[in-house]
Amino acid sequence: MFLNTLTPKFYVALTGTSSLISGLILIFEWWYFRKYGTSFIEQVSVSHLRPLLGGVDNSSPNNSNTSNGDADSSRQSVSECKVWRNPLNLFRGAEYNRYTWVTGREPLTYYDMNLSAQDHQTFFTCDSDHIRPADAIMQKAWRERNPQARISAAHEALELEDCATAYILLAEEEATTIVEAEKLFKQALKVGEGCYRRSQQLQHHGSQYEAQHRRDTNVLVYIKRRLAMCSRKLGRTREAVKMMRDLMKEFPLLSMFNIHENLLESLLELQNYADVQAVLAKYDDISLPKSATICYTAALLKARAVSDKFSPEAASRRGLSTAEMNAVEAIHRAVEFNPHVPKYLLEMKSLILPPEHILKRGDSEAIAYAFFHLQHWKRVEGALNLLHCTWEGTFRMIPYPLEKGHLFYPYPICTETADRELLPTVFHEVSVYPKKELPFFILFTAGLCSFTAMLALLTHQFPELMGVFAKAFLGTLFAPLNFIMEKVESILPSGLWHQLTRI
Repeated sequence: MFLNTLTPKFYVALTGTSSLISGLILIFEWWYFRKYGTSFIEQVSVSHLRPLLGGVDNSSPNNSNTSNGDADSSRQSVSECKVWRNPLNLFRGAEYNRYTWVTGREPLTYYDMNLSAQDHQTFFTCDSDHIRPADAIMQKAWRERNPQARISAAHEALELEDCATAYILLAEEEATTIVEAEKLFKQALKVGEGCYRRSQQLQHHGSQYEAQHRRDTNVLVYIKRRLAMCSRKLGRTREAVKMMRDLMKEFPLLSMFNIHENLLESLLELQNYADVQAVLAKYDDISLPKSATICYTAALLKARAVSDKFSPEAASRRGLSTAEMNAVEAIHRAVEFNPHVPKYLLEMKSLILPPEHILKRGDSEAIAYAFFHLQHWKRVEGALNLLHCTWEGTFRMIPYPLEKGHLFYPYPICTETADRELLPTVFHEVSVYPKKELPFFILFTAGLCSFTAMLALLTHQFPELMGVFAKAFLGTLFAPLNFIMEKVESILPSGLWHQLTRI
């Protein structure tokens, strides 16, 4: 009888009012999300309702004490999307070409190889190369695009005289194994040391000799570093560590080569965590540029202290201890610096060979880091579990919109474009900075608002038809209840049912 007494105007008023209310809720939720980065309803439910139901949310640590020196770096003007030489780049002949032989895919992009060619011309050539015929040939060789032409030019230079840069080119591109590359680099070392000593004596005799000495220094550092990397790849890790330490002592001003990142990786392989911490204490400084290796290695050391006994269920009941809080904060710091790394460490995304150049905070740096450091995270019991439980909480802490930073300067918006130039997008999907997804309540409110608005429009246009539809819908909705009531009436005595209805 109640449904039969309802008029079409009632349905129009009902749907219009519900559409208006849901629209107002949607506008408020959207404003709150834009300002605070979370849904108001979700915030209230997590902060007030969940504790009443017995749950505790300790996934996000208190960040009142996390404002260390890194926050000041946000005030520094940082050149966006500066491309860096990968400190752990592989050998073209012994590693990159081997991948091409097996898979038929090119692991390096033309843009990446062109950057390497520019690096070689900068570090391995100078204006006085025309004086020595071999250096003049190598100056042209570094500009060649065809690999075979470069190799042929290197052999031609060696026929004239011993040339360190010619040995370097052959070790990098012609040698098919690391053992062969090491032999060529040892030959290059003998020649390079002699050139370095001669130019060192003449460096103050004019600008030409200074340029020669600078070039010879770059060549010597490059050779020694690659020899250390050969030792590391051939399993002589302690020898590699000694070579890297000696190189850093001999040339302390050449920090731009980031030799300490090679040292950190080798020390982690030896599980010499005390020395790793000592290196971090020197290079994890506000005055020095950060990297994924620095931030994630610091997080790994903090996680190592608590990860073997960490349990998210236990932590939610009793709260985080001081050591666990420090580990979580270190993970949040690392993820904010480069948010692409966790998916590779947690094997949610497949790895590829790292490029020869990386973009700080980009997908290319994440690939380069995870390619060499995944084994170190796996070696520490529970470290990946702790990372899995906490890394996504970073995005709840970073102020919204995402262009703002929390501990570091704002995330560059051009990283995706640069990574597409550095990485082979043919067989690799470039990772994009994780964006905050709209909360469920905003999506639900938007859907409810749209649905009720459509009902209001249909009811206004076809009031009688919508009234019939509403009665049929409600009748279908209450049909199970009516069926149950009929069964109850047939089972219970009529007098008892009458008394219950009166009550």
